[in-house]
Amino acid sequence: MNEMKQKLTTILFVAVLVLLAAPLAIEQVGNLKGFAERWAKNNFLSGVVIVHASERAEANNGQRMSISVANPIQSSADEFHWNGRINQGQTIEIKGINGSIRAETSSGNETQVTAKKTGRRSDPKEVEIRVVEHSGGVTICAIYPSDSPGNPNSCEPGENGSSRTHDNDVQVNFTVRVPQGVRFSGKTVNGDIETSALSSDVDAKTVNGSIKIAAGGIASAKTVNGSINASLGSANWTGTLDFKTVNGGITLDLPSNTNAQVQADTLNGEISTDFPLTTESRTDRRHLSGTIGGGGRELSLKTVNGSINLRRALSGF
Repeated sequence: MNEMKQKLTTILFVAVLVLLAAPLAIEQVGNLKGFAERWAKNNFLSGVVIVHASERAEANNGQRMSISVANPIQSSADEFHWNGRINQGQTIEIKGINGSIRAETSSGNETQVTAKKTGRRSDPKEVEIRVVEHSGGVTICAIYPSDSPGNPNSCEPGENGSSRTHDNDVQVNFTVRVPQGVRFSGKTVNGDIETSALSSDVDAKTVNGSIKIAAGGIASAKTVNGSINASLGSANWTGTLDFKTVNGGITLDLPSNTNAQVQADTLNGEISTDFPLTTESRTDRRHLSGTIGGGGRELSLKTVNGSINLRRALSGF
C-alpha cells in the first residue's frame, strides 16, 4: 500500500513539473525560431544576389549585369556574362591564368562569353573580368589584383598586357560561344583548352594543360605539360604553323590536299604519318623532315616526351 502511494506521489510530482516547465519550453522554441530566421536572413539571403558598383556601370554600358551567388560554407563563386557582335574575320580572344577555356559554336550572330570564378582561400570578387574592344575584335581577360600599385595588371590584345596572380588561388573557367566566321584565340597558364568544330581559325596556348581543338580554318597550338590534338579544315596558311609541347604527344589531322614542308621531332617517342612523304632526312623514328604534296608551307611539330601522329583528316569538316 505504501509502495503504491509513493508511486502515485512521484507521478503527481512529475506532472506538476511538466505543467510548470511547458510555458518556458514554448518560449525557448519561439526564441530558437527567431534566431534561425535571423541567421538565414543574415547568412544566406544576403548572399543570394550581390551586384557590384562596377558591374552596375557595365550594365549601363550595354553589358549584362553580373550576379554572384555566395556560398556560406567553404568555397564561393561568381559568374560574368558578356555578349556582343563581332564581325567575321575578327577575333574573340580569351586570356586567363588559372582555369580552363572551352569554345563552342554559336547558332546566332553574337559571341557569348561566360566566366565562372571559384576560390577556396581567395575571394573571387577580387578577380576582374575585363573586356577590351579593338580593331581586331574583342579581348577578354581575367585580371588578378596587383600587389604593385605602380605596375597594375592589364588587358591588351595579342602578346601585350600582363597579369600575375600573386598567390591568389581563384580559378576562372571560360565558356565561349563563337559565331560563324569569327576567329578564336585562347590563352591560359594552368588549364586545358578545348573547342568543338569551330568554323574559322583557332589559336591555343597554355602551359600546364592539354589542348584539343578543331578548326574549319587553320589552327596552331602550344603547351608545356599536356598533349595536343588538333584538326584543321584548311591547309591555306602562311609562314610556319607550329604545334609544340614538352610532356605530351601531338596528333594532327590535316586535309587530304595539304601541301607542306614538314619538320617533326621528338626525343622519347615515335613519328607516324598517313601522308606519303618525300623524305629529305630521317635518321631514325624520332626525327622527320620531308614534303607533303608540293611542299611550300612550313609545318613544325615538336615534343620531348611523346609521339607525333600526322593523319589525313576525313572529308567534310
